[in-house]
Amino acid sequence: MSTALRQLSEQDLQKVPDASNMCFGIVVSEWNREVTNALLEGAVGTLEKYGALPENIHVKTVPGSFELVYGAHQMTLNGGYDAIIILGSVVRGETPHFDYICQGVTYGIATLNSKSEIPVIYGLLTTDTLEQAKERAGGKLGNKGDECAIVAIKMAKF
Repeated sequence: MSTALRQLSEQDLQKVPDASNMCFGIVVSEWNREVTNALLEGAVGTLEKYGALPENIHVKTVPGSFELVYGAHQMTLNGGYDAIIILGSVVRGETPHFDYICQGVTYGIATLNSKSEIPVIYGLLTTDTLEQAKERAGGKLGNKGDECAIVAIKMAKF
């Protein structure tokens, strides 16, 4: 959880396992591309920082955040991954669409985690404004992509 006193990217970095023998799938939404590209950059950079080889990081794009569940599910079926990360950004609008998308993705990823042998890491930003999303995608609150990569490494080792 992010607060004014704790940044998203604060982790006990001494406890992150070596990722040099791990393979990761990343599914990233094209919607809100400025934000999701920053999340992706953070995730890939952090995976590589902890030893993941670039050829063992496979990135697939989907049109929107709702499609992240399908993309992650396909990656679990194809195998070969130690963990999968989903990255997306939904910004609240004037209609209930935000609630439906956020609930659907959350439920879908929770279901995948309960049924799959591969951990699927939840990296969906759900913010009230685009500015809030940017603050969590490399801005003053860190980069949720970094955090998701560390969680993926730890869960792959679990």
